Amino acid sequence: MKKTDRCYIDIHVLQTVPPSCVNRDDTGSPKTAMYGGVTRARVSSQAWKRAIRLYFGNLFEIGTRTKMIVPKVADAICEKKPDMEREKAEELVKAALDEMKIKMEADGAVKALFFMSDKQSAQFAEAILNNVKKEQEAADAQGNKKKKGKSDSSDYLSALREFPTIDMVLFGRMVAAEPSLNYDAAAQVAHAISTHAVQNEFDYFTAVDDCAPKDNSGAGHIDTTEYNSSTLYRYATVNVNELASMIPEETTEAVKGFIEAFCCTMPTGKQSSFANRTVPDLVYVTIRNDQPVNFAGAFEKPVRAEIGGYFAPSELALVEYARKTYELFVPAPVLAFGCSRGEGLKELAEVLPLHAMIDRIGDYVENRLKTGDAK
Repeated sequence: MKKTDRCYIDIHVLQTVPPSCVNRDDTGSPKTAMYGGVTRARVSSQAWKRAIRLYFGNLFEIGTRTKMIVPKVADAICEKKPDMEREKAEELVKAALDEMKIKMEADGAVKALFFMSDKQSAQFAEAILNNVKKEQEAADAQGNKKKKGKSDSSDYLSALREFPTIDMVLFGRMVAAEPSLNYDAAAQVAHAISTHAVQNEFDYFTAVDDCAPKDNSGAGHIDTTEYNSSTLYRYATVNVNELASMIPEETTEAVKGFIEAFCCTMPTGKQSSFANRTVPDLVYVTIRNDQPVNFAGAFEKPVRAEIGGYFAPSELALVEYARKTYELFVPAPVLAFGCSRGEGLKELAEVLPLHAMIDRIGDYVENRLKTGDAK
């Protein structure tokens, strides 16, 4: 694929979620948003990206997001050099981080979460040991073991740039102290919102104390849980070029894995209480050469429930909005596939089962990467 080519994969999902509290705010209430003048159910992009990353663990090697870089890299140093004391290994890691101007707390944790692959951890450990060796050789050459040569932080930076995992490239990495370590996210995920207005409800519940006296008929615990139910519109886009520039050998599998994970996951908030795991009612995937296009505007006017519920009118609204968007503002996609419980998507896309659709998209991406053919 040429650098000047553009290739975006847009994923549109309609998903009905029963009574649930998938994603809570700081008060414990289901997250909401005002859109089109009414309150909508909302699930934050961060919550769904977390679910996607965990799903990736079944598909790929994934990175680690942590403040505990020091013990992680110290483990790698001690594995490479078993005779080194653990305390010494941690001191070396702290010194290397200090050279890169990465700030640490008093307990040795870095101040901001850092995304790192296992290979990067191993390479970082190797760079630290190599610099220790260079310093010692420089000191020996000067005949004074107390005077050491200056370590080279560029080796550390190089070690932490190479070998990103698929999730690191898809979701990006920001290191404020060292911008050269940043990765631009190849995927963008929108906050999911309901296609219609919602009103949160309350579940009053009690719990029985199994060891309470027989003459005590009261509950051992009384509380309420806030919840709602909705048909959500979910959207994400993947920049194939960005993926190909960072992980060319894994781009196709990354695209396929992201679509699968985006469609088949759900955040786990209050899952034990509501058992709200559902799968999409509609998936519409487009491949575009111009720009990503979010269809949230299809629901700026909130959908009204029919006897058959919210999904059918939501599908009609999505299809009509997409059709008008292609007529008035942007060209139709290069390729489009759909999977739906309804019939409306047949107007816009080739309708296939989900995994057959994912395979077809993977074939397209693989061919485009090899030939540059956008047709």
